[in-house]
Amino acid sequence: MTQQFGLIIIGDEILSGKRADKHLSKVIEILGARGLPLAYAEYVGDDPDRITHTLQRAFASGDVVFSTGGIGATPDDHTRQCAARALGVGLELHPQAELLIRERMQETAREQGQAYEPSRPDNLHRLNMGVFPAGAAIVPNPYNKIPGFSCAGAGSGRVYFVPGFPVMAWPMMEWALDTDCSHCFNRAPQQEHSIIVFGGLEASLTPLMQRIERAHSQVRVFSLPSVDHPQHGRHIELGVKGPAALVPAAWEDLRKGLHEFGADCGTELVRSL
Repeated sequence: MTQQFGLIIIGDEILSGKRADKHLSKVIEILGARGLPLAYAEYVGDDPDRITHTLQRAFASGDVVFSTGGIGATPDDHTRQCAARALGVGLELHPQAELLIRERMQETAREQGQAYEPSRPDNLHRLNMGVFPAGAAIVPNPYNKIPGFSCAGAGSGRVYFVPGFPVMAWPMMEWALDTDCSHCFNRAPQQEHSIIVFGGLEASLTPLMQRIERAHSQVRVFSLPSVDHPQHGRHIELGVKGPAALVPAAWEDLRKGLHEFGADCGTELVRSL
């Protein structure tokens, strides 16, 4: 099976609307640049039990999953602990993470013109950011050296844990893809071909859509209705998507079907996925 990619976005601030999520659209862009689709995304608040259950599903899925947020060391950061619970393992200070965090603390002290005090309570507390589930691997953070981590899941699956800050998370995700998943890049190029159907009704077009999917089993038909578009008014964007080599034949059948139906059609849209 082709590797699937998922996204988990953790944080009460997203669900409350205090902060707007920026990860979903960016992850779609990052994956798309490598010829990969995002299969699913999930939002989770800062509830340890819910986070744990969500991560258990992620680890069992066999997918490559990115989890953003909650890997700090404040009381409302639960992701590291929940990942360990989901895997049934303990937490331990990762030796490479410890070195990186200490390097960052020394750099910060120099920038502030202060002496680095490794035994100072706040510096000892910062090391908690390198306490990961046993067996975890480092995900480098080019922004400030404080690493994320990844843990193996079922089969070839893996879950990558990165901060909620986009300036850190996005390059860390790109590193993970380029380092561990390059064998998946552009392996099955996808294409989408659609058209605007003015005044279209989904109920009337459903038999045509079903016929196309029966005749082209590896291609999916999609319908995106709109009732108040400023340019097109009431319309449906109707199309097919799937493997690039198979989409043209399905599209030709759909186009003929719309012609036979007498549909009033407008702009055609083609997009590589």
